Amino acid sequence: MSRTPASLVRSDQGRPYEITFDGRPVAALPGQSIAAVLWFAGILAWRTTRDGGAPRGAFCGIGVCYDCLATVNGRPNQRACLVPARPGDAVTTQEGTGHDDLAI
Repeated sequence: MSRTPASLVRSDQGRPYEITFDGRPVAALPGQSIAAVLWFAGILAWRTTRDGGAPRGAFCGIGVCYDCLATVNGRPNQRACLVPARPGDAVTTQEGTGHDDLAI
């Protein structure tokens, strides 16, 4: 018997499904957060800062720092580390505040 995190907690992962990131298909597993799906796909940044456009991704992983904000299904400012991935989700890079109409 192989010892993996999933086997240790007797997890039934279920069937993989797909979400998209900036229009590109990305594989996901049931129970993963958006951040976990993106990390596993090798995507480390999905937001830019409003001042300077520096790339950001997950930092704390528990929803405290807000570095992982992403636009999910057209809704900006979603904390990717807390939002569970769902089949067919469309995740896009969030630029700045995520609101085009804000002149900040």
